Amino acid sequence: MTVHPIAETIASLMPRAKTELTELVAFQSVADPAQFPKSECEAAANWVADALRAEGFQDVALLDTPDGTQSVYGFLPGPADAPTVLLYAHYDVQPPLDESAWLSPPFELTDRNGRWYGRGAADCKGGFIMHLLALRALKANGGIPVSVKVIAEGSEEQGTGGLERYAEAHPGLLAADTIVIGDTGNFRVGLPTVTATLRGMTMLRVRVDTLEGNLHSGQFGGAAPDALAALIQLLASLRDEHGTTTVDGLTADASWDGLEYPEAEFRKDARVLDGVQLISDGSVADRIWARPAVTVVGIDCPPVVGATPSLQASARAQISLRVPPGQDATQATKLLTAHLESHTPWGARVSVEQVGQGQPFKADITSPAYTSMADAMRVAYPGEEMQASGMGGSIPLCNTLSALYPEAEILLIGLSEPEAQIHAVNESVSPEELERLSVTEALFLVNYAESKKA
Repeated sequence: MTVHPIAETIASLMPRAKTELTELVAFQSVADPAQFPKSECEAAANWVADALRAEGFQDVALLDTPDGTQSVYGFLPGPADAPTVLLYAHYDVQPPLDESAWLSPPFELTDRNGRWYGRGAADCKGGFIMHLLALRALKANGGIPVSVKVIAEGSEEQGTGGLERYAEAHPGLLAADTIVIGDTGNFRVGLPTVTATLRGMTMLRVRVDTLEGNLHSGQFGGAAPDALAALIQLLASLRDEHGTTTVDGLTADASWDGLEYPEAEFRKDARVLDGVQLISDGSVADRIWARPAVTVVGIDCPPVVGATPSLQASARAQISLRVPPGQDATQATKLLTAHLESHTPWGARVSVEQVGQGQPFKADITSPAYTSMADAMRVAYPGEEMQASGMGGSIPLCNTLSALYPEAEILLIGLSEPEAQIHAVNESVSPEELERLSVTEALFLVNYAESKKA
């Protein structure tokens, strides 16, 4: 079988890609100075900026965004009258969680069992390397046929909206004919997939106060209200006995129309323990792509080790609510806030603080750019056709870009297939997927440029 010249070039560039991803993963770029030094994010941003300059990008800049982080921008002009394509990735990462549970250090890219392990390897430092590979391959095979803008966000994982607010204040900066968001992933390894929908998200912190200070549980327990017990009861009100999200006024019965997710495959991908049931009802695709889902992502309370027999005066939790397409994240935030306030037991004092929000997104996969992408995937993945799936995660920037540039086509691809285990311990990327998706992106840019000439 004849191998496309671009595929040959990218194959030859993979050792360099591994070296670069190793360097980029080494930055502990969690965009939360309470957990990691801000200097780690700044160093990662400078690495990205230097990489763009080395590829000949102009106007490379570190953009100081309103949330206190930096996004990296660069522009590479193409032929006269060529369309402009914006390539997106983010260099910030989720915290590593329990580092002792990693089989190799989270910030050291480690080759194991045919995959490269490290925090951000797939989500989404690998996405930035994918963009570099595609552009380098085009340079080596006749040149880049479009003008290219690259934006690497510095706080996507925190949901603090820095880049969205910056883009709104500078509406011409990211203008493009089409936008490739390199932050999703194939339905599974080897199956080329574009993401048709994203759930939005709202993140709230709720605090419950019941006492002026902690009390001895033997002396006062049984009558004095315990804030931790009140919080537990409040959080339990967010799901019914089947695990279905039950926020007052929030619809949770929509259906997914598209690629289905077999339950056995989902159980394997999610690493559900034998004998443990899945929650909620409907198909798996309904539950993770078409319906809201609430998750308690953290609780402030005494750890078991060192705990004393005390009633807690205060307790706090952080709650994530995923919002499906067709629902509004702002309205969902209001409903969730009202639910928390009305379901707090015993007259306990409750306060709710919003710490992040992003709207859901739905792409028009019938647009011409998707034809170019389907043709590219057909070459990069011989014998496979492009599939369209949903994604339960959120990329708030998508809606901002869609509102700013309503004529632009937005495509979502990336390296975060199920085996990547993004946001969990032992995150990894498949180097074969990095290679094939880099080929896909390069061929897409060629196809797209040709389609605009027609």
